[in-house]
Amino acid sequence: MSEKETGYRGKAFEAVKKAHAEIGDIIRVVKGSEIYEGILIPRSEYGDEKHVVVKLKNGYNIGVEITPDSKIEKIGEGTKPTFAPPPLPEQRLGLPKVAIISTGGTIASRVDYRTGGVRPALSASDLYSVVPELADVAQIETQILLSLFSENITPQQWTEIAQTVAKKIHEGFDGVVLAHGTDTMGYTAAALSFALQNLPVPIVIVGSQRSADRPSSDAATNLLGAVLAAAKAPFAEVVVAMHETPSDTYIALHKGTKVRKCHTSRRDAFRSVNASPIARIENQNITMLTQECHKRDSSRRLQLKPAFEDKVALVKFYPGMDPAILDLYAQKNYRGIVLEGTGLGHISKYCHDAIRKAVRQGAIVAMTSQCIWGRINMNVYDSGRDLQALGVIPLEDMLPETALVKLMWVLGQTKDLDEAKTLLKTNVAGELSPRTLPEKMSYE
Repeated sequence: MSEKETGYRGKAFEAVKKAHAEIGDIIRVVKGSEIYEGILIPRSEYGDEKHVVVKLKNGYNIGVEITPDSKIEKIGEGTKPTFAPPPLPEQRLGLPKVAIISTGGTIASRVDYRTGGVRPALSASDLYSVVPELADVAQIETQILLSLFSENITPQQWTEIAQTVAKKIHEGFDGVVLAHGTDTMGYTAAALSFALQNLPVPIVIVGSQRSADRPSSDAATNLLGAVLAAAKAPFAEVVVAMHETPSDTYIALHKGTKVRKCHTSRRDAFRSVNASPIARIENQNITMLTQECHKRDSSRRLQLKPAFEDKVALVKFYPGMDPAILDLYAQKNYRGIVLEGTGLGHISKYCHDAIRKAVRQGAIVAMTSQCIWGRINMNVYDSGRDLQALGVIPLEDMLPETALVKLMWVLGQTKDLDEAKTLLKTNVAGELSPRTLPEKMSYE
């Protein structure tokens, strides 16, 4: 047993070592008149060196401080904590075929006792095995493509994911589910919406706010809803499947270019912005909420356009922002800058010279709003009209994250500046709405 394996160090490690106890063994800790018995469990490596952690018979974990009068005694053998998924259920012939591709994230994570946090650990096959109800919905094939938290996914991985999804479609699957971390799920959803065009079947991106080994996990419910949508939904779109409410009642299916994570930890963190969800799942029934979507059609021929340009930046304006930030991107030959301006699409006049330089150097500069709901209108005030005169392109009600991804994708498709500007303003995957819908703007 080593410090690295257990997370223990210093006094705590020496006391455990002296007792010849291993992780998973049953121990007794005596401190004066106090006695604690339970299973020795690993310690976060970021914890102090004075405590051992014991899982009591009632299921609670407690930390016991090791003092000069403390005594640890091993009173029973135990096994090291492991995760052993149940066997895969039998496939039922005749059901739709769905591919589950795992990229990591909380839905594919378990508690890491080394750090006290969660880490990518479960395979797509594990996900299937712990939700046996999936066997009644579809024939499942699983694949681990990546094992990354979503903040580590880059545009290069978007290309890899798009190519893998396209391969599954060409192999004849009735739908594809992508297990993905929630933090940058909206970016990947937008990327696949542009990279995978003329879809014949649904592509459903799913995650969870809480890991699969927690009692409050939303992983199983979300995954079941995602597979149901991939197998049976009447539309052929890239969507995000996540809880619509804090309870397990509904799963909302959000359009990939209109979805944003709006809460850090709630299970209903995702919202469709300036649009309604495409559909809702309740009791394994799919209810369409809009008809503004492409219909499922297995005869449709997929168009794969997976190239993305890395040298595009998303810059949030703030009072007192130094224009040198924009100059830096121009100096580094960035081909595009998406501005996240205030209100209807404004930034300080002190930044105008920097924008002028960037445009003259051949960069595309576009404007979105910091406001979550609504659309920009750069014709209302002089400041907006001045920015347009400099060459800034208004992007209506496009989300800043979607605008960033789209500009990366646009510049990955063409080197021609005029063609790129035209494509940026063209509604390719439902990223632009002709009008803004009234919508609830807060959590209840």
